Amino acid sequence: MELEDFVVEFADQFDETDPSEIDAETAFHDLDEWSSLIALSVMNMVEKKLGKQLNFKEMKAMVTVRQLFEYIQSK
Repeated sequence: MELEDFVVEFADQFDETDPSEIDAETAFHDLDEWSSLIALSVMNMVEKKLGKQLNFKEMKAMVTVRQLFEYIQSK
């Protein structure tokens, strides 16, 4: 999966946030809609689409969508 595809999949996990507000440099923890439920959705998406497991501690350590993507790719 390419970064651009990951950004789209990541943005799809949000119901109320306009996908155009999310790009590779978005500090996703700062989004108004960000919550533990969204984090679970992202972790589920990562497992289904990329076959990799992610936990809350790992997600909390990441700041931007790009950092999250690069971390997942390195696993």
